[in-house]
Amino acid sequence: MKKSRPERRQGQAVVRGSLVPQSTHDERLLDRQQASDWVHTDPWRVLRIQAEFVEGFGQLAELPPAVTVFGSARTPEDSAEYAMGVRLGKALASAGYAVITGGGPGVMEAANRGAVEVPEAVSVGLGIELPFEQRLNDYVDLGIEFRYFFVRKTMFVKYSCGFITLPGGFGTLDELFEALTLVQTNKVTSFPVVLMGTEFWGGMIDWIKGTLLGTGKIAERDLDLIHLTDDVDEAVRIIVEADRARSRHEGVGVEEFPQAEPQ
Repeated sequence: MKKSRPERRQGQAVVRGSLVPQSTHDERLLDRQQASDWVHTDPWRVLRIQAEFVEGFGQLAELPPAVTVFGSARTPEDSAEYAMGVRLGKALASAGYAVITGGGPGVMEAANRGAVEVPEAVSVGLGIELPFEQRLNDYVDLGIEFRYFFVRKTMFVKYSCGFITLPGGFGTLDELFEALTLVQTNKVTSFPVVLMGTEFWGGMIDWIKGTLLGTGKIAERDLDLIHLTDDVDEAVRIIVEADRARSRHEGVGVEEFPQAEPQ
């Protein structure tokens, strides 16, 4: 006769044998003497992740059309790149866009700073918990701090109609190539990706053309996903034209977008 093993249902799961715990979830929850390790378990992290999504969606849902600006947190205030970030933030805000950054110093601060120079503009910072201190910059109107990079990245994409990337390091490259992958795979549509700084990005573009395209790792049409410029006005124009294309595709009147002025 087959020996029976202890069995217990735990929500949607069934556990048997040695996996059956000596106490129930309710018992462990209500016992104040238990250790606090449970708050660091994966099931509990799911709730934290869910809470971050809910908070981000709730705070950002009513933003006007927005553009995310990426770039280095290490850019000094007296640099040409910082000045470009200020001009870009102001130009985007003047065109009717909310400006979203990672909320930190450097280029992120510059873009937020330019945005708040425009009356009624919205300047947003989406921060991230890091092992070293990095507070939200003083030019953020709406700031949200995230624990998880992937939740933060979702907010960047969901509430932006384009990315503009100034010179930056590993984090900037990560955000840039994730955006390009989403566009390439049609996860997002009518979503321009603009690189500002031809001298900084030129070597990478040459490598993409010579090595990635040259060895068949990407298609020639994939090069069209990247726009390279030093001109703030051109960067904003690329965003506006993509908005117009999207509005035509979706049947939305161009006049509904304040940044899409008549030619």
